[in-house]
Amino acid sequence: MALSRKNWNYIIIGASVFMISVLSFINDKTANIPDDAVALFDPQLPLVQLNLDNMWLSKQGDDWWCHDRVINCQQWAQAWQNISVSPLATQPEHSSREQTLTIAINNIHTAQQWRYFPEDGLLQSSNLNWYQIPPSLRAGLQPILAEVSQSK
Repeated sequence: MALSRKNWNYIIIGASVFMISVLSFINDKTANIPDDAVALFDPQLPLVQLNLDNMWLSKQGDDWWCHDRVINCQQWAQAWQNISVSPLATQPEHSSREQTLTIAINNIHTAQQWRYFPEDGLLQSSNLNWYQIPPSLRAGLQPILAEVSQSK
């Protein structure tokens, strides 16, 4: 039995409403920052330098400076400077892909070595505490790198 054009239209409309509902639900769950999220850096002790797998950013005066290959320096700096995290009580499951993160904070003379799991949105502090980064804040935490020209 073949479907009429009218029945196909009903199927298309139903599928469209279903997809819009699913996408709205996903957006509601990922766009908001959880209630237990807190700023990673205190306004009194702001981030002044960050090194993520040999890509660095550094604050000098009011300006941010980055590695030569980083093309989104200001956005990358803002993403890290304004990051919020949720503390975790136990060690979470995570992927094996990790990045080394070295953080220097204003008025603290030693840099801290952290572990960052970008696929899972997890941070492990130098004190071995675990933090979850909300999905809505993860996109800007990776630098956008310029291509390296290979001349022969």
